[in-house]
Amino acid sequence: MTEKTHPKVTLVGAGPGDPELVTLKGILALNKADVVLYDALIDAALLNHAPAKALKIFVGKRHGQRTHPQEEINQLCVAYAKKHGHVVRLKGGDPFVFGRGAEEIDFIEGYGIPTEVIPGITSAVAVPACIGVPVTKRGVSESFWVITATTSSGNLSSDLYLASQSTATVVVLMGTRKLPEIVQIYRQLGHGEMPLAIIQSGTTKEECSVIGCMEDIEEKAAKIGIGPPAVIVIGEVVREARKLKDIHQELEINGKFA
Repeated sequence: MTEKTHPKVTLVGAGPGDPELVTLKGILALNKADVVLYDALIDAALLNHAPAKALKIFVGKRHGQRTHPQEEINQLCVAYAKKHGHVVRLKGGDPFVFGRGAEEIDFIEGYGIPTEVIPGITSAVAVPACIGVPVTKRGVSESFWVITATTSSGNLSSDLYLASQSTATVVVLMGTRKLPEIVQIYRQLGHGEMPLAIIQSGTTKEECSVIGCMEDIEEKAAKIGIGPPAVIVIGEVVREARKLKDIHQELEINGKFA
């Protein structure tokens, strides 16, 4: 580390996927980066906001592939900050919403390196919005849960059992592989007609979505090949989406939402 090097790590939330949904503060941090460590779901266009001379290093983990374990990423943040100065850790969504941002901050600050967190727009809210689904609406849903489908042990989060018994909207992240278990919970409670939507790659050009109810969503999702990365939104608010109005009417005619 030279005398001119001033180590710092800034965690920047890149938003749900669309590169235009990053915050202005996030762009300004990228403008001043010496190194950018970026995740798998980051749109490459965001890297153009960093100086041409800045190092851009992929440290992504995707679909359970541990190419770069979290411990290694933590160490890279420290090493590059000490050697080069300002490291921007560019993370999808918001760093503190299932992004392990708090773990990274704890590790980095343990080495005496100053940190900053720049929040991002979380996919839990933005992705449902991209197809017109509000996570809350007066008279329909007064609150919402945001749950990761898979815990560190690989099991379905027990919070889903509690959420399924409420009237709140339930937003499930990283849940497509747990869809059969999610459906089973709701059906066992007698909520087979509960509407839900699955949005893959929301806010991006590759966006794809499917809606249905607990009785038919598995068949519909399999038919079009919905898979990760995707957001599942469950609740009566799914009926509120203007973009899906025609689909809702068709389902009602066929008795799906009777």
